[in-house]
Amino acid sequence: MRVDLDTDKAQLAALPRFQHAALHARHLLIMGLVSGVLIGLLLLAALFVDLFAADSIWLPLLCNTAATLLLLAAATQAAWRVAKWRASALQDEPTPGADGSNSNTEQSLAALSPYDRLLEHVSQGSLALLRHIGLSAVWITGLSLLALLCVKGGWRLDLPAAPLGQNASVAVGVALLVAFALLVLERQLSANSSLQWPEAAGLAMLSRVVIASLLIAALCLSFVSAETNWPVRLAVLSGLLPALVALELILRALLSVFSPQRPTIEPQFIAESFIASLLQWPPRPLDSLQDALQQRFGIDLRQVWAFGFMRRAFLPVLTLVALVGWLLSGISEVPMNERGIYERFGKPMEVLNPGLHAGLPWPFGRVRAVENGVIHEVASSSGELSSETATTAEGPAPDSANRMWDASHQSEKSQVIASANDGKQSFQVVNMDVRFVYRIGLSDQAALAATYNSADVPALIRSTASRVLVHNFATRTLDDLLGEERLALAADIGNAVQGDLDRMNSGVELLATVVEAIHPPAGAANAYHGVQAAQIGAKALIARERGTAAETTHQARLQASIISDRANAAAHETQAAAHAAGLRFDAEQRAWRTAGQAFINEQYFSQLGLGLANAKALILDHRIAVQEPPTLDLRTFAAPIDPGKAHP
Repeated sequence: MRVDLDTDKAQLAALPRFQHAALHARHLLIMGLVSGVLIGLLLLAALFVDLFAADSIWLPLLCNTAATLLLLAAATQAAWRVAKWRASALQDEPTPGADGSNSNTEQSLAALSPYDRLLEHVSQGSLALLRHIGLSAVWITGLSLLALLCVKGGWRLDLPAAPLGQNASVAVGVALLVAFALLVLERQLSANSSLQWPEAAGLAMLSRVVIASLLIAALCLSFVSAETNWPVRLAVLSGLLPALVALELILRALLSVFSPQRPTIEPQFIAESFIASLLQWPPRPLDSLQDALQQRFGIDLRQVWAFGFMRRAFLPVLTLVALVGWLLSGISEVPMNERGIYERFGKPMEVLNPGLHAGLPWPFGRVRAVENGVIHEVASSSGELSSETATTAEGPAPDSANRMWDASHQSEKSQVIASANDGKQSFQVVNMDVRFVYRIGLSDQAALAATYNSADVPALIRSTASRVLVHNFATRTLDDLLGEERLALAADIGNAVQGDLDRMNSGVELLATVVEAIHPPAGAANAYHGVQAAQIGAKALIARERGTAAETTHQARLQASIISDRANAAAHETQAAAHAAGLRFDAEQRAWRTAGQAFINEQYFSQLGLGLANAKALILDHRIAVQEPPTLDLRTFAAPIDPGKAHP
């Protein structure tokens, strides 16, 4: 029951909680200082971890532990203020506003300027509001919000599993040591009666939250490794406990505003947590609810027969339900796109087809899921294939459609290949995008091999492909890969990778090997384009000059052939003309010998006819008239005049 300052001092001194108030205040002050030092160290360590190793398990553990200590510090300061009030009440110390200092305050305000009086009124009003609400509620709200921020800072469900080495063992020892110290403190607080120290029970409950957080941290650090993920997930999820307690304390602090604090009445301890009270053994979550209903409303649920029967039948029914659920764990369902490998006492017995199957319950029998014809695609590089949303026909092309050489792609891998420059052996670096389409074999042996012989099928395919690519490209040059050999490259790589997978009994079946791109690195793409352009230009110039030379040669040959043919034709014509003249001469000579003067006359008249063929001549024969000579009418003809002769 809360007391008033108007109560007799002797009566207050008779109360146990007032007798030990000064001692309690001193102990709580030490607890608050120690908690503050630990909180500062944890937050400083969390800051360094966030800067240098943000992906480790240390960040959530440090943040969650700091959050629980912040809640304990909030409850400690609230209890310290209550103990300090009790100690002040026994020592007759005046409380603010309880004496007649208001008149002195009014006189001092009258001597100030208007601006200073305004500031003084604002400050006095703020202090009065804080005293009315209670500084404990403000501190609890602020520290609880800071605890929520700490939990949020360490909330990382995507943290990878990684070994910690010797540091984890040291941290486990420190956590257990601090937890043991807090356990001793919790036992001392729990040993105090409600009459001697009413706030001890609430502080003990919140100390259990810190102990639970430290034990969870020690458990996670003890089992953390590179193969197990549950310690990391448990370390992150352990932040739910301080988060729920912080939300409850904030709600209690906000509700305490409706019951304002008075300087003359004993303050009430509001830093109690129902969630923290559940951390006890055996857990009795309904006892506190029943006690609260009986004290506040006079309702005793223990007298209701139905609740009593439910309490008595709860354990048998729960046992029966747990037994039936455990037996039903032996029934498993295999989906249509999967197969199941049934293990009995850890030994594989058979491969189950899709459907319902019955076996021994867990952990004596279990079913491992295996894919049933599901097709996957994996790139030869370590980068995963990004899943892109569908784009419209009018929209921009997705990034996966970019096949330009001057752009870097996530699925490409750099490879060293052979090269030959000026007859000397060298090497070149190229980027390639080789993808494999695979599935788990459809046979039972393939399913067993893929499950028990391969821990990570994509990683196995990627490592095997890397080895095959190094061996395959050792004797190939870039020009060959960009030319005709690229067509046969995919088949060679696929056959080699499938052969290695079969020799390792991996149970993987390659359906296709796709060579998406082979080109120089993105930084050297432009230079390689320039080299290619120079080579093409040089070859084109050589071909053009060879064509010009061939054209000139053939033209000269044509002219020489024409001149030679013309000369041969002229020679043949001359020879034929000479031969014809010779034959004509021989014929005329034989004719002269045979005909004599007649042949000569004939030739004379023939040549004369030829000569006078185009001449206008008048032939007169003097033998036409013997007696009279022919008469010439010279009026139509001009007499021929021979200037070389003289006329009579």
